[in-house]
Amino acid sequence: MAFGVKVKNIKTKNTYSIESLYEAIKDKNFSAGVPSLTKHGMATVITFPALDSQNQVWIMKSGFGKETQKFSIQKSTQAGMDNVAKNAALDSITGGLFSVGGMISENTKKCEKLVDATAKELSEMNL
Repeated sequence: MAFGVKVKNIKTKNTYSIESLYEAIKDKNFSAGVPSLTKHGMATVITFPALDSQNQVWIMKSGFGKETQKFSIQKSTQAGMDNVAKNAALDSITGGLFSVGGMISENTKKCEKLVDATAKELSEMNL
């Protein structure tokens, strides 16, 4: 993990858009919880319940194009249109200390383990 972001990459057998991957996994309960489709800025990502505003497991499509076989499972800040502005404001107000908290908290270690578990669980689904 570097700078508060842990990333695991997986490759699926079939090609998926982020939306079709969500449809394939939406009824599975992962170690990280039940997945949701979340709009985050210009992107759509699959997210799991946030541990706090700085620790959430995301699944993102890798590469270009609508569909791919490559996805990244990562630890990041809480996704969502409202959270983008809120987290940026907190970081600005605290002079960057808000972001540092996402690298050293107890939830950080827990979220890192959930990234590993989610990547393993996805790989085992033979998608």
